[in-house]
Amino acid sequence: MAAEVPLALSTKPGGSYIDCNLGEGGHTEAILKSAYSVSILGIDLDYGALSRAQDRLSRWAAQLSLHHGNFADIALIARNRRFSRCDGVLFDLGVSSAQLDDPERGFSFRYDASLDMRFDPGARLTAYDIVNRWPQSKLEWIIRELGEEPRARRVAAGIVRNRRIDTTGQLAAVVSKSLNWPIRSRRHPATRTFQALRMAVNEEISNLERGLAGAVEALSRGGRLVVISYHSVEDRIVKRFMRASAEICDCPPRLPECMCDKTPTLTLLSKGVIKPRISEIRDNPRARSARMRVAERI
Repeated sequence: MAAEVPLALSTKPGGSYIDCNLGEGGHTEAILKSAYSVSILGIDLDYGALSRAQDRLSRWAAQLSLHHGNFADIALIARNRRFSRCDGVLFDLGVSSAQLDDPERGFSFRYDASLDMRFDPGARLTAYDIVNRWPQSKLEWIIRELGEEPRARRVAAGIVRNRRIDTTGQLAAVVSKSLNWPIRSRRHPATRTFQALRMAVNEEISNLERGLAGAVEALSRGGRLVVISYHSVEDRIVKRFMRASAEICDCPPRLPECMCDKTPTLTLLSKGVIKPRISEIRDNPRARSARMRVAERI
């Protein structure tokens, strides 16, 4: 959604913006092209992505500050990099196409690779550790809650029964067999399980919750918070956070008057989600599940 991002951020000449998931630099490039003399702080956990983005964005090197780190720490990073009170923060959640297409990263069952799935290759926990060492009850919980797999118990039991599992191909086969999935199917049966494992490896839920709160702290008055998510687990968290931050009262409905004295920090600019254009989906089918939400700092 590169065309929609500068509009959602309402970019302005001389503005400062934070891209919390720099990736290959596509959204940052669109922001840099949209207004004169903007400055951008790009954050990513993937050293390879930072290097590729730096090459892609070399013509704007003077306007670009890159940081290897976790967007959960955005408030601290912004202060240290002098991006506090910035004009906009962008989150583009999930795994990038470059990561999915790299067989060595272990994000996809399209390649038979080691069970890795780390955004930061220097992190300790891998998908192999979870698949082969976590108890069945914990496996079942993450597959159900993070992957939204309705038959999570069968998948978790199948994984435990077939340990040791070394590769993405072995895991995909175990999940398919556990679900007794037909060979011809529009969606691979392991999709939800792989999503759950990736989110657990990278602690994506807790990082997102911390990152959203930190983003509001980093924004100036009138600054925009723009979040693009790709599945309902993340989108629900973003939706709840934005709505809660925009509410003027947290008191129970039974109270006759407000007692909490809450001050809202955001105002919602999109009542629902903004979806990608049909032309973008045609050019990039992976964009079909993208959902954007926009809010403004009060």
